[in-house]
Amino acid sequence: MIQTEEVKERMVLVAVSEQDGDDAADSLKELGELVKTAGAIPVGSLIQNRERMHPGTYVGKGKIEEIREMVWMHEADGIVCDDELSPAQIRNLSDALDLKVLDRTLVILDIFAKRASTSEGKIQAELAQLKYRATRLTGMGRAMSRLGGGIGTRGPGEKKLEVDRRLIGSRISQLKQELAEVCRHRDITRGQRTKSQVPVAAIVGYTNAGKSTLLNTLTDAQTLEEDQLFATLDPTTRLLELSGKQQILLTDTVGFIRKLPHHLIEAFRSTLEEAKYADYILHVVDASNPQAEKQMHTVYETLRSLGVVDKKIITLFNKQDLKTDQEPMHDFVSDRSISISAKYGDGLEEVKEALEELLRGDKIFIERVLPYQDAGVLQMIRKQGELLEESYEPEGIHIRAYVPMEVYGRLE
Repeated sequence: MIQTEEVKERMVLVAVSEQDGDDAADSLKELGELVKTAGAIPVGSLIQNRERMHPGTYVGKGKIEEIREMVWMHEADGIVCDDELSPAQIRNLSDALDLKVLDRTLVILDIFAKRASTSEGKIQAELAQLKYRATRLTGMGRAMSRLGGGIGTRGPGEKKLEVDRRLIGSRISQLKQELAEVCRHRDITRGQRTKSQVPVAAIVGYTNAGKSTLLNTLTDAQTLEEDQLFATLDPTTRLLELSGKQQILLTDTVGFIRKLPHHLIEAFRSTLEEAKYADYILHVVDASNPQAEKQMHTVYETLRSLGVVDKKIITLFNKQDLKTDQEPMHDFVSDRSISISAKYGDGLEEVKEALEELLRGDKIFIERVLPYQDAGVLQMIRKQGELLEESYEPEGIHIRAYVPMEVYGRLE
């Protein structure tokens, strides 16, 4: 019997720490998780302390020799650097070490390409990859300077670099057109949600914080749950029924990460902007992660870069079942914080109550008697507001309810 097994590449991780107290060690640990998610095996790591990255080789010449010895000792197939490298840095490092050189951006792009399942996700992932590659064609070395042509070619022909640049440019244009069509459909869907007047809460957070688990537990959405980075890329929207016949749409978004490549932010902008058009933000934090504070900062920085401001935020400190210490966590940016375990359902009733309070906060409380000839207003209140109580008396219908401003105006 012949057994076939996929051979996983072995990678050495390399980072540069530019100042004392930075998060280079934590970032390198996270890079190891990214490499595992991409399908390779991290076999060693190395950090160089420098005032700034070497413009030509990322690390200094002495460190290159140290990397060479580590690669030989661990029988590694290549190295992965914890920052986005320039074309010259990739070329020079590859020439100096005579092996594969990758950077953090390329690993993340590879994960996105592998995880994308819908047509929109695949378009976005390919577009980000091509934009990354287009800026690095000049770093491919002599392979890109070969002349094209063949029988019947006049003159010196066309360089392979120029051919590849033209083909990539053409494919990028085609993908942008396809993505624009997808964005148009997404805008139509958003418009329909607005017409239905059902409020929307976007679930955001650092990758692997438990966003999909939260959506599944609250709404039985059946989206993929895995203890891996970027397990789900495509946004999923589900309706959550609250008490008093209130409803809210929950939208799961792609996870954030430190040093998120700008090519990805640009390509996935239509997906990420689900948070921008939402009425409320549910910020899910992995409370068991020692880097939770830094991850929260990364999420808020990414939201600001997307123009997500002035939203009411509920922070959910998830994975309390894995938290080792009992110290309470705080988020001074959000309007409210709740400790939960999305996996086991702990604290989710409090989450629903918090959402109900948010919805009521945007409505006006009324208590009055409606004439029977205006009974049709009840259906409007049930659809757009929260009808707490109704009783039919000789003088009319006694109601107590929370209603949005537009309904209140009609009642007045």
